[in-house]
Parts: sequence; C-alpha cells; structure tokens
Amino acid sequence: MKPSAASAQPPRLDETQRLAWLRLIRSENVGPASFRALINRFGGAEAALAALPDLAARGGSKRRIVVAGEDVVAAELARASKLGARFLFRGEPDYPPMLVVTEAAPPVVAVMGAADIFLRPAVAIVGARNASLSGIKLTRQLAAELGGAGFATVSGLARGIDAAAHEASLASGTIGIFAGGLDKPYPKENGPLMRRIVDGGGCLLSEMPFGWEPRAVDFPRRNRIVAALGLGLLVVEAALRSGSLISARLAGELGRHVFAVPGSPLDPRAGGTNKLLKDGAILVTEVSDIVDALRPLGSVPVVLRSHVAEDAETASGDPTESDRSRVLRALSPVPAALDDILAHADIHPGALQLILLELDLAGRLERHSGGRVSLLSGST
Repeated sequence: MKPSAASAQPPRLDETQRLAWLRLIRSENVGPASFRALINRFGGAEAALAALPDLAARGGSKRRIVVAGEDVVAAELARASKLGARFLFRGEPDYPPMLVVTEAAPPVVAVMGAADIFLRPAVAIVGARNASLSGIKLTRQLAAELGGAGFATVSGLARGIDAAAHEASLASGTIGIFAGGLDKPYPKENGPLMRRIVDGGGCLLSEMPFGWEPRAVDFPRRNRIVAALGLGLLVVEAALRSGSLISARLAGELGRHVFAVPGSPLDPRAGGTNKLLKDGAILVTEVSDIVDALRPLGSVPVVLRSHVAEDAETASGDPTESDRSRVLRALSPVPAALDDILAHADIHPGALQLILLELDLAGRLERHSGGRVSLLSGST
C-alpha cells in the first residue's frame, strides 16, 4: 500500500510568505475557514493581514481585532526550533495528504518527528480514558497487528485506550495529536510516551500555537484531526456520552470507515461502542475485520493543491448594507446551510462569503461541520 509518486510537486512558500501565514492564522478570530476565505479574497496573507481590522469592524466588532505581530511569530518560531519542531504549510508537499483534502484543513500545523509517516495508510484508534484491562489488552493487540499489516496508528495521546494504541505501535509507527501546543503535553504523565513516539520514528502534530494550554473546546478540534488522518477510525471502549463518539461522528462526516468493538451491555464503557454498532459501524473482534475493509481503499491520496483554493467563491464587488441586513435576518443561533441562506437572502455567493467572513472576524459567527453556520448567542 505505497502511495503513488506525484509527477510534479506544488511550490513551497518563501520565508516571507511563511511568516505572513503564521501571523494570519495566529491573529484573533482567524480559523481554518476564515483563513482560506481571506487568502482567496486577497490573494495572499500579507494583504489579508492589512484588511483584518476593517473586515472585523464591518462585521460589527466593538473593538479593534488583535493582529499577530512579527514578534509573536518570531517567539513561536524560536520555541519550535528549540524543541526540534517545524511547521508544515497547507499546499506544500510535506503537508499530510489525508488532512489537506478535508473541509477546513488547518493552514499550518506544527510537527515533531518523522513527517513521512503521513504518507503511510493509518488507522485512528480511540476509546475510554478509564479503560478496562481487557480493553487495553485488545487495543494493544489490534494496534500491533495493524502495524504488522502496514498501517500506522493515530490517536489523541489521552490516558487509557489512546496511550495503549500508541505504546503498542511505537515500533511500527504512530502519530499523536495534541489539543494544545506541542510544548504543552496533556496529560503530563504521557510526556515520556510522546518522547518515545518521536524517537521511534513516529510523529506528534498540533494546529495550536506553542504555549497554548489545551481547553475543553480544543479537544473536538484535535479529534477531527485524529479522524481525518486515518482511513478508518476504531472505537474500543466508550460511554454513551464521550469524546470518542464525537470522533466517530467526525470520522463518518469525513467519509471514513467507523469500526467498533462490542462489549457487555452491563459495562457502561461499552454503551457507546454498542450504539455505534447499532448505527452501522463495522464490528471488530479481530484485526482482519479492519484490514479487509480498508485494503480496497488503496493508500493515502496524493494531492496537488495550490496555496489558494480553486473552489472558493469570490465576489465581483462588496456587499451592500441591504445584503448584510438580509443575511443577518436569515441567521440565528441554529446552524443553517449556506444554500438555504443564499436562497432566503437572495444574494450572490461571493457576497455571502464576505459577509460571513466579516462576522467571523468580529467574533459573531460559529462554523459547523458540513459548511453550516450560526450566529453566536447575543450577536443578533
């Protein structure tokens, strides 16, 4: 399952562009979706940086947006260099190919370790932090056998199932995803495991800035990357209300296979996995259940993408105040699809994208999976 070689490679950003990209993604209220919209609108990060204050003001921001300065980026670059980390930029050849083809892929990720592991097919493995001994034993067995079958593993470096998956695949290759910065391991007791991953030929990855302490809202973002990097996602143990089920939902939204290990109805840690099986997940009792489902998919995609996404809408002119009023009336705290907003507001797609960008930069918009958007509470 080796990835096919690309006949040509996309160009790399020069140092000036890299600094501008980092400044832009580190600026206030700029996430992957708004970053992409800004690059498409202005043709480059430097022009987008200059436009941020005006865009946020037009979106209704009551104060000047904080634009990351060159000193902020310089400090982060120095911290990364000290730790032996580096940055991968979306559109460049070493950016993870499984990640670049997903909706709202992070424009910049920080990595430590061997980035060529992203060219290997992988399986994400997640599960309960308070895992049972049998769950940990099965996880180790499946992860080791997946490694023997040529698959790397991906997980979130949490206690329990995540840690067991990483430990069992140190020799065959594993990828750990951070919810915070690469210099902020969580939980701290897994620090030695993270070092072993890097030393053993695996890789650590985060989209968050160095120095960023992980918050509760950051873990779903981490889970999305975990789900994206695998051809499929396996849940070993999970309660009915757990982050592992969020990962499984995200994997399904990304078109990945979802696998689950059945468990006793008397064990709360099996409630989530059993529900996944009822909802159509692939039942797993041995590694062949996973390998047989994934082999027909081939390897990871080889993707050649320009730095500016080709499919983004651009407006022929700025939206009018009437356009903005109609879009605001169409929006609410309930997520809405862009097609529905377009139809209701009777507006050009490019104008709608700019209005949403303004609201996003003003901190008034929330983006959801599937391209849906909603107004944050109190932003009407």
